[in-house]
Amino acid sequence: MRRFELIAPCHFGMEAVLKREILDLGYEISQVEDGRVTFIGDEEAICQANIFLRTAERILVKVGSFKAVTFEELFDKTKALPWEEYIPENGKFWVKKASSVKSKLFSTSDIQSIMKKAMVERMKSKYHKSWFEEDGAEYPVRVFLMKDQVTIGLDTSGESLHKRGYRKLSGKAPITETLASALIMLTPWRADRILVDPFCGSGTFPIEAAMMAASIAPGMNRSFTAEAWTNLVAKKQWYDAMDEANDLVKRDVEVDIQGYDIDGDVIKVARENAQVAGVDHMIHFQQRAVKDLSHPKKYGFVITNPPYGERLNEKETLPALYREFGESFKKLDSWSAYMITSYEDAERYFGRKADKNRKIYNGMIKTYYYQFLGPKPPRKHREER
Repeated sequence: MRRFELIAPCHFGMEAVLKREILDLGYEISQVEDGRVTFIGDEEAICQANIFLRTAERILVKVGSFKAVTFEELFDKTKALPWEEYIPENGKFWVKKASSVKSKLFSTSDIQSIMKKAMVERMKSKYHKSWFEEDGAEYPVRVFLMKDQVTIGLDTSGESLHKRGYRKLSGKAPITETLASALIMLTPWRADRILVDPFCGSGTFPIEAAMMAASIAPGMNRSFTAEAWTNLVAKKQWYDAMDEANDLVKRDVEVDIQGYDIDGDVIKVARENAQVAGVDHMIHFQQRAVKDLSHPKKYGFVITNPPYGERLNEKETLPALYREFGESFKKLDSWSAYMITSYEDAERYFGRKADKNRKIYNGMIKTYYYQFLGPKPPRKHREER
């Protein structure tokens, strides 16, 4: 089997979570950088990574990397890469996205057009053709420039992996599915513990938690660009990976996962999304204000993405909202709370300093993941559950 170097971009700050996921799949990590993890795998790994990884944004096949400080250098070194080993004669290829950070070459449109020309010149010399119809499968290319180091990869995923296929509709300020999964994985929550999201919006946290509990692979209900790359990955590899994903689903798992929101219309959206994801029977959604947050049992988890007040007219309501959240949480005996927010006075109005927090970028918004830790349940209690 052919070995590839595969690049998995992720949210900044979530590299350790993604690294653990890749190791759990059984693949060797070759590099961890800000916002991406590179690992070694074969054709099967392309399928497995796309279908099973919850925190990766996409999977790229690394074609090459080199240093370039001039466009001439970029052209020559791109042309020197073995494109014919990846793209067939009739393949449709283009540089879909370029990004440049702290590099002398910073015009992304120029980077894209020069690299495309270089690829065409390489293909002309290898396929002995002067014109390419490009009427076959799509081979989109992505390139990152960081401090003049160019890294080039073929995008196997297509649409970002956060698009699981279940969220047809979303509420205000949705959190992506990949980030929600990563944030849940940063907590000690497991399927036998209670989980409540009092600001559930379109239901992303409860749905991702339910999918984890039921071992539903995040890529089961979507397609990937590389499914058409029969020159690199046999169709059977995709069928086998999907069969494995189906076999792993636990259809009878029992959980206590709840999602509340004050907006009844948003709760309807969350229910529809959960139904599409196949986990509606595992989650109790309810229209409920945060001041009414309660649960009779101990040792549960609150994991949530409360309003940030990004809109000016919402800012003035935040002190009262976070105060109500904090007061409700105090009544939850021995619970832990995890919230991601950009609101700088979150701890002040919540009424407690976080035991831990970490800076995370949610899109372009700088946020903090505040962790208010409760006690661990006694061993006897853990064994009973």
